[in-house]
Amino acid sequence: MYTSNQVNIGKLTLGGDAPVRLQSMTNTDTLNVKDSVDQVIRIIEAGADMVRLTTQGIREAEALAIIKKEVWKAGFDTPLIADVHFNPAVAEFAAGIVAKVRINPGNYVDKRATFSRVDMTEKEYNEELERVHARILPLVNKCIANGTAIRIGVNHGSLSDRIMTRYGNTPEGMAVSAMEFIRIMASENFHRLVLSMKSSNSLIMIEATKLLVRMMQEEGYAYPLHLGVTEAGEGEDGRIRSALGIGALLREGIGDTIRVSLSEPPENEIPVAQLILNSLSTPKPLNHSTPKPLNSSTTQPPKPLHLNYPTNDLEKLTIQATVDSSIELITRQATDLRIDAPNIPAQKVQSIQDGILQAARIKMTRNDYISCPTCGRTKFDLSAAVAEVKKATSHLKGLKIAIMGCIVNGPGEMADADYGYIGGANGKVHIYKGKQAVLKNVPQEEAVEKLVEIIESDLGRSDAETKGLRD
Repeated sequence: MYTSNQVNIGKLTLGGDAPVRLQSMTNTDTLNVKDSVDQVIRIIEAGADMVRLTTQGIREAEALAIIKKEVWKAGFDTPLIADVHFNPAVAEFAAGIVAKVRINPGNYVDKRATFSRVDMTEKEYNEELERVHARILPLVNKCIANGTAIRIGVNHGSLSDRIMTRYGNTPEGMAVSAMEFIRIMASENFHRLVLSMKSSNSLIMIEATKLLVRMMQEEGYAYPLHLGVTEAGEGEDGRIRSALGIGALLREGIGDTIRVSLSEPPENEIPVAQLILNSLSTPKPLNHSTPKPLNSSTTQPPKPLHLNYPTNDLEKLTIQATVDSSIELITRQATDLRIDAPNIPAQKVQSIQDGILQAARIKMTRNDYISCPTCGRTKFDLSAAVAEVKKATSHLKGLKIAIMGCIVNGPGEMADADYGYIGGANGKVHIYKGKQAVLKNVPQEEAVEKLVEIIESDLGRSDAETKGLRD
């Protein structure tokens, strides 16, 4: 159980005994004010307590002021959040407009990670922290003057080279990165903070968040936590990954606001987030086999987790079963899962079981597709690209394939993917193997075929075998 202090985000209270708040993010071009306003309102009407918008430059920050005015004119005072990467000047400007500014400590001061070693002595490391302090101070002062909150949003895979050299691309590195910024801001008596530890891997997201909680408690901090599994994907897999990570932490009393990141229209995210919250208040179904933690005196393996559901609602079953099994599977109190849902087709139930076990990294039965929820930086139809990549690679198994909307965070946040399909300029795609771009600026209409050719070549399949598998 973790009880945070309360923080005001505009007129909204976050943390403490306040309800868990729901939020989403627009995927419109922020410069397109009308489309952005319309989508913000759809997200709010779906039940969101906060809405975040991409803010790449000063022009987008200026557009936020107009968007905010139009949203208020429509009768909504929901807090708006600016999402800023790489550009402190934009964050400072936006802090005078919106209720909260999200920054990423991995790229706020440091350059984009190149995944190369940056060895530093202790003196050099501390001098670098002093440089970070000096660079972030104008934002802190602007937020103090305007009553604006800051979210320190750490993403697995977009840590700075300085952090990765010392701690690796690890949950510990994520938590340390956040703590560095916390200490700097606390030293300026700024406490209007929210923290998040995000990853496309639910287990890493959980571990990093719990590490951060422990580190904050050891130093006397208690800031609200935003939970989310980034690049969760779409459809069943996206819902399962999100429910596993968010649900496990909420079951332990950790989390003050949540965002379900789906490669779908953003208003779709809010009902899923609400289902996750609702699942916590639903009595856990009867377990025919209740797992118990192993102790040192036994060599018996954990028992399978067996859950029963009378529902005929497929989406509700997906979320409820994932949340109900989350802690037991993640901690390996159970290493198998059986779901009985007689009112749902058996094939659908089997798919949910397989998806949960795969998200928990227990049993791999299909490819892992990591895809971002899109935002104003995306320059192509990501949902269509996800569907096309899935169809073209459905004959394969056990691969991690990332489909990302842009190069701002794509190469880093696809972290442990085997292959990547990353949006570049308009209509262009970069193809990655691991963290290495092997093809750049491929026309979008050719990109999926090129991706599959590279995968098949690596797997050593002949053209005839490849054609036969696709047919």
